[in-house]
Amino acid sequence: MPEKTPKSNSQDLFYIAEQAGLKLAIKGRLVTVVILTTLMAATRGPDRAVDYILAAILFILLGLAHYLIIGSRFDRSWVKYVFISIDIALLSAAVALLPAAPETNIPQIMIFRFSIFPFYFILLGVAAFSFSPGLLLWTGIAGAAGWLGAFTWVRTSMDRVREWTDIPVNPTPTQFLEIILDPDFAGWGSRLQEAVVFFIVAILLAIVMRRARQTVRRQLAAERETSMISQMFGRFVPEAVASSMIKDEGTLDPVEREATVMFTDVAGFTSMTETKGPRAIVETFNAFFDAASEIIARHNGVVTQFLGDAILATFNVPIEDDEHAQRALDAARDLMNLVKTETFAGERLNIRIGVSSGPVIAGNVGGGGRQSYTVYGDPVNLAARLENLNKDYGTSLLMSQSTADQVGQETLQRIGETAVRGLSEPVGVYTVAASDK
Repeated sequence: MPEKTPKSNSQDLFYIAEQAGLKLAIKGRLVTVVILTTLMAATRGPDRAVDYILAAILFILLGLAHYLIIGSRFDRSWVKYVFISIDIALLSAAVALLPAAPETNIPQIMIFRFSIFPFYFILLGVAAFSFSPGLLLWTGIAGAAGWLGAFTWVRTSMDRVREWTDIPVNPTPTQFLEIILDPDFAGWGSRLQEAVVFFIVAILLAIVMRRARQTVRRQLAAERETSMISQMFGRFVPEAVASSMIKDEGTLDPVEREATVMFTDVAGFTSMTETKGPRAIVETFNAFFDAASEIIARHNGVVTQFLGDAILATFNVPIEDDEHAQRALDAARDLMNLVKTETFAGERLNIRIGVSSGPVIAGNVGGGGRQSYTVYGDPVNLAARLENLNKDYGTSLLMSQSTADQVGQETLQRIGETAVRGLSEPVGVYTVAASDK
């Protein structure tokens, strides 16, 4: 299956947002219909209450139908346009055909002086929940057309029409009121202005929504790019280091901190290279390094370097961990169990591990535009020395006195002491107890 591009990912996100937004809008629409129906039925008299209740039931059923379609196999991109068009058509038909006040038999044109037009903005608000600029523009066009269409239908049926143009120049208050209070006053200019305002608001909302979508799309692309860089960079340096460098725009300040260093080497590597071809060697060690890296990461460690058949891992740098010594010991035990129970590209491996704790300096070093993450300090040298000493003691794991002191010596076995170049005093050496090997 081809990998999705940032554009396809953002389209999926917007589609999900549209679905969730429309469902939320339908719920809000339901609440609005119930509130308005209750209010109007209570204030318009029992004769009109039935009309409002029936209209509310119709709107509720339409909303329920749309709600059930969203996200189903019947859902299509044009469905939301159909339902918003039906809402506008029903509202406009009600304005044009239902009597404004049947008990008084006033002209139908009077309905345009009532507070009807704000209902169209409710539909615009419903469309805004879709997160779709296209639906907002369509709602603006259809709403303006529906409002003007209803007005035109009513106006053309009138025998006598009064307009703003009937008001004389410099009218007296009496002349002005005589026109605008006339039951046959239509006010075409006012209706046109209302439709234009409605459409302009729809355009503004569509622009805002489009900008929001572009912002989200850029954010998705940036996050994907960062993730890709982190993954690619993490193939050559520890993932934690790569993530920190990306976050800090390419810098990773050196630190001096108490840490635990683990050095792991494969026994019999030289003989393996003589009996196996280069491809088999690479496959074997790739399989081992992959499994070993997963174990080390699980214990909050970081593989700092692969050195031939060896692994240098650190605990507490760059990822801080107060239990770094115990984490390193647990990782070492899991690594020993790994090679006892698993094969790597069909090969059994034996490993030797050295672990030491103490102050280290960690940071990026390099030149010529290339850098690597490195740790310096006596624990690094001592861990490598202890790994090699396993051959002399016939062990698989050796750790220094400093590590043993931190993890507790109850489950450890003291081997003796060893002199280390650069240190004035011999260093105590421990391994795990026989029952724990």
